[in-house]
Amino acid sequence: MQPDGPYRFTHVLGGCQVGKAWAAIDGQGRLVTVAVLDAAVAATPAWREAFSATANAMAQTQGGQPFVYADFAATAPWVAYPAEAGPGAEKLFRALGMDYQPVPGEAASPGADVPSTSGPVSPAAAVPHQVSGPPQQVSGPPQSVSGVPQSVSGVPQSVSGVPQVSAPPHAPWAMHGGPIPVQPVSAAPQPVSGAGAEASTVDPVFPDADRPSSDDLFAGPVRRIKPSAPPPRRTGLWVGVAAAALAVAVGAGATVWAVSGDEKPTDPQTLPTTSGTAAFPSAPAINPGLKPWAQAAPYSVEERSLAIAAPSMVFVEAVFTGTLREAKSNVPLSVTPVTFKRRCSGFVVNADGHIVTNGQCVRPAVQAARERALYTLGRILIEQKRLTAPQLDEYVRGKLNTSVFTGAEPGSEPVSQVFAQFNVARGDLTASPAIPGQIVRVLEPDAGNLALVKLTQPSLPAVELADGGVPGPGAALLVMGYRTTDADFRAATYTVESKPAQVAGTANQGSVSVSRLNDDVGIYSAGGVALDTTGRVVGVLDTDRAASGTPNRALVPVSVVTGLLEAGGTSNGRADTDKVYRDGLDAFFAGRNDDAIASFDRVAQASPVNLLAQAYRQNAVDRARLADESDGPPRLLLALLAGLGGVLLVGLIVLVVVFLRRRPRY
Repeated sequence: MQPDGPYRFTHVLGGCQVGKAWAAIDGQGRLVTVAVLDAAVAATPAWREAFSATANAMAQTQGGQPFVYADFAATAPWVAYPAEAGPGAEKLFRALGMDYQPVPGEAASPGADVPSTSGPVSPAAAVPHQVSGPPQQVSGPPQSVSGVPQSVSGVPQSVSGVPQVSAPPHAPWAMHGGPIPVQPVSAAPQPVSGAGAEASTVDPVFPDADRPSSDDLFAGPVRRIKPSAPPPRRTGLWVGVAAAALAVAVGAGATVWAVSGDEKPTDPQTLPTTSGTAAFPSAPAINPGLKPWAQAAPYSVEERSLAIAAPSMVFVEAVFTGTLREAKSNVPLSVTPVTFKRRCSGFVVNADGHIVTNGQCVRPAVQAARERALYTLGRILIEQKRLTAPQLDEYVRGKLNTSVFTGAEPGSEPVSQVFAQFNVARGDLTASPAIPGQIVRVLEPDAGNLALVKLTQPSLPAVELADGGVPGPGAALLVMGYRTTDADFRAATYTVESKPAQVAGTANQGSVSVSRLNDDVGIYSAGGVALDTTGRVVGVLDTDRAASGTPNRALVPVSVVTGLLEAGGTSNGRADTDKVYRDGLDAFFAGRNDDAIASFDRVAQASPVNLLAQAYRQNAVDRARLADESDGPPRLLLALLAGLGGVLLVGLIVLVVVFLRRRPRY
């Protein structure tokens, strides 16, 4: 069964325990090799991450193996390599430590199949006759001899129907100029050794005057000078030479292979195996959520910008619990409290644990909170069969202006809680790794719609804010925030995503001048960031009230963030760990693997939530390993060169021997 993908797969090139390598053709007719991880293996997250991390590490290596396209999120993940760049799919599986086996030799081309004849072919018909021997006298077809028979001694013999010998071919070894005389053939069968029959007084072929003298050695019918026999064919000699050359080639190749294989593989390449099952990575795969090398061109300024800011991104979930009541009588609409949640993005501004997020997310307006609570109660009534789904909107509209959302007691405020998660987040999570937070300050929607929250955990990675100012029209930025692709948002998985965006214009939202973008990440990106090429935050994502569907395409300027921090008694700042992380990125993008690994090790110990530092450390380890493997020629190439050298040596010896044997001997 062929894999899914935007290619036309032609045939399998090889395979291993966890996948196959395919030959394929893209839509423009270009040849590619595609490494496909088996769907059953890809069901294990550890393998899926190992597959994508190895492919990206190979692509990031200087002079490595870049791929043209990949889909790591597919049921059966795959990576496509240009065919002219070599066996990229095979290299990927070998880099994973797999025992890759190519498909046995290709079948004969269709043009090589020649239909057989209707009947058997005799060996004589198939093998050409040897024509290098001495020429033979070939008689023509029997001819009738007319005329009066010549008399001969002895009993007269009838000559009618006697086969006659046609004129012999010219013999180049004869020294006379005329044709060679031939011996007359009697009616009785005679041997063809060349000896003439006993002649009588009358020769039927030569008249008396023309009969050659017996003293003329070259006039006899017997061939006096015979050509040399052809030299014997030295088949045995050449078979022996071929066998010796093959033995030398195999021996030299095996020796080089064994010697070059003595090197002990590095730890990242070692994969434990179990009987009957595929191997699994020895360490759990690192999943920081956002993978900058997969969302931007490898080693580009965009990748570096995302790598700098991504560790500071947080998923924010605010939980509200209260009671819906009739506004006039304070009679509860439900005997049980109503709980609803709002989700958005945020970012850390200093190592003390202060984050900035969307204001309406953590403290919605009174009417917005009441409407959300009514929808939550309506869905509960639908599950209880007390309301139908088509009646939900009408139910909310009817209760919106006649109800209030309060705390446990009339007139009290609903209870609210705020939680933040780093890297990959999950909805409805209030325990670890979710971090509780306390709201410090909130700006109204017309004043910037931002909130400052203090988390209970310190030593968190922080972003760097750019100097104030609103990005002007045409400015190219990177927007980043949380999103999910799960259908059920309540317990969905959320990851950081990024997109390139451009400033399309400016507008006013209340008293704040905002930039309007041409693209956004999704509904949960409110409170996310826009970055410049240096990884600094130039604005915060908010709802664009003037756009259809209210997407998160309004960009609140950094000056509003700075004012919020001052009002909350704090400021933006990077800790020493953030500076070490930046040094590690500088070393990584400069190709200094050892320095990068050392810096990322320090960051991982001081700030465990920075999984991106651990991911880049692994990338540096993989890149260093690939660089070490590429320092010398591949083992297979060495073996082939050694074998070729052995064959050439044997060939030279054979030429010398043949030359010496053919020298003339005097």
